Amino acid sequence: MDAGDELAIGKARRGDRDAFQFLVERHSSAVFRLACRMTGNTIDAEDIVQETLLKAWKQMGRFDGRAAFGTWLHRICANCALDHIRARRTKPEAAGDPIPHLAHGGPSPERLAQSSEITGILLPALEELTEMERAAFILRHYEGMPILEISRTLGVEIGAAKHSVFRAVRKLRRSLAAVSKSS
Repeated sequence: MDAGDELAIGKARRGDRDAFQFLVERHSSAVFRLACRMTGNTIDAEDIVQETLLKAWKQMGRFDGRAAFGTWLHRICANCALDHIRARRTKPEAAGDPIPHLAHGGPSPERLAQSSEITGILLPALEELTEMERAAFILRHYEGMPILEISRTLGVEIGAAKHSVFRAVRKLRRSLAAVSKSS
């Protein structure tokens, strides 16, 4: 664990809001990216980030340091996002901004158009995955997490994390192959 995080965690566990703010500033962009990728839009992601950070603040005393703080925060975020996705499936709402906004730097208009086209194909395919498959896929292929960290983040065994990623990739390949054949 990073020395800056360790010091801030110790202070935040004792109720120091400034120390927690340091942790928020350090980790919130990664949490936002994860929430965006899991929900598919920035409006829901902003709500999930707020919920994640609120839960983290309330549970700081329970953080035991067995995992890195970022992993712990990702786990809270993934759970909040999964809860949100489940709730959204029971009561459909209007979707917010789609994911392509998240590119860093200034992509060219051609790149934005291509990204929008790919996202238009990928988002419906991601919606067909179970919540666990989607979360595992996003953590692996968007966030670049190793399987061990995915299992910790999602609170599942390593084999279950591997299997979820495998099933997600297999389903996405089938969905995307069907789209490319119809084009």
